[in-house]
Amino acid sequence: MPGGEPPVGRITRRPDYLAAAKGRRFHTERLTAQGRLRDDGPPGGLRVGFTVTKREGHATERNRIRRRLKVAAQIAAMQAGPAQRDKPADVVLIGRRDALSASFAQLVDDVRQALGVVTKPKAPRDPSKDTGRPARSGGRGRGGTRGPGGTEAAPQGAPPKRNS
Repeated sequence: MPGGEPPVGRITRRPDYLAAAKGRRFHTERLTAQGRLRDDGPPGGLRVGFTVTKREGHATERNRIRRRLKVAAQIAAMQAGPAQRDKPADVVLIGRRDALSASFAQLVDDVRQALGVVTKPKAPRDPSKDTGRPARSGGRGRGGTRGPGGTEAAPQGAPPKRNS
């Protein structure tokens, strides 16, 4: 990397982390990746953010995890080539404790796979496969209109059902 610009940018603002959290996800024992393709915001290629929760250990352990992820991301981006690096994408790598004991080659491979998965563009919807069904409601149970006592409600203007 001497004499050149680093292959990946950094995510530094909280709204960018939150936006990446709404995108695709990729999980391994060593890390979780969240990412999305940018259609707004700063121009440029791939940007990566790093985070490790306090649950993963004391500050020194978290910093070691973060440093390993940073270098693994740099190497994975260089190996991926310009097509991957030039995508306008934000990726957040969330380190796990297993990243400390994993081999570095395994960590680089995990990051490379994560970059491919979370920066994949969404497939266009095929209108021929649209079922025409409305979206599911957020209610409990099997859906439908329920009357008092959990019974099926009668349509408007119809007499109520009687159990006889």
